[in-house]
Amino acid sequence: MNLEGKVAFITGGAGGIGEGCALSLARFGADIVIADIDSHNGARVAGAIRELGREALFINTDVTHVEQIEAAVTQAATHFGRLDILVNNAGGVRQTPFLKQSERSWRKHIDFNLVSMLAATQAVANVMIDGKRGGTIVNIASSEGLRAAPGFAVYAACKAGMISFTRSMALELADHGIHVHALAPDMIETTGLKPYFDAAGEAENAARDRYIPLKRLGAIEELGNVVVFLASGMASYLTGLTIPVDGGAIASSGWSRSPRDGRWNLYHG
Repeated sequence: MNLEGKVAFITGGAGGIGEGCALSLARFGADIVIADIDSHNGARVAGAIRELGREALFINTDVTHVEQIEAAVTQAATHFGRLDILVNNAGGVRQTPFLKQSERSWRKHIDFNLVSMLAATQAVANVMIDGKRGGTIVNIASSEGLRAAPGFAVYAACKAGMISFTRSMALELADHGIHVHALAPDMIETTGLKPYFDAAGEAENAARDRYIPLKRLGAIEELGNVVVFLASGMASYLTGLTIPVDGGAIASSGWSRSPRDGRWNLYHG
């Protein structure tokens, strides 16, 4: 899985899952472009990539503005002369019951999670097509795009839209040798979520272990490793996939491990 000579463009790469993807791709030889609004952490991640011996370019980008994404892609393509991998990672959510959620909040969720992906995909795919080398696009969706998500309805709708868009793009871009996939992570231990997980009580941790077959949180490196595989020649006959990176949580849907005897039961503990 050698990615040397390839260039990856990552939205939201200044932290969390995006940072994990950037470092994983760099470890396997890719040069990295980070498009993010967080200049401090963007510079930090770029520095970490350079320490791995790869070239890194940070571009301050507000991904909720299409014109800024387009400008960042143009700058990256001009700098490196090519783009081979796109990771649409930028996104975010705030828990709110839908009936109390404002129109402004709807639109912020849609711009951040969905429109940013549309803009980056269109811009980067055109660079890939002009380069005639093919490429790989990986959309970081969510397990919430595959199941109900009370309190996160608009976010989940955006993630479900990302998954549907992935399948459509896999067909539209296949003739250009561009492979398109989505990942659907669940409970990944990012820097931002670590305080929440650390504060979880014994009952919450026990419930998590009952519902996640692998009985633990995921690491960002584990998700990054899947991105590396999809971007490599090892995945040359794959496109249009949505892969849950979730320790088996989607597979266990409705089933939980009994705290008494460890047996799996449907709809009860």
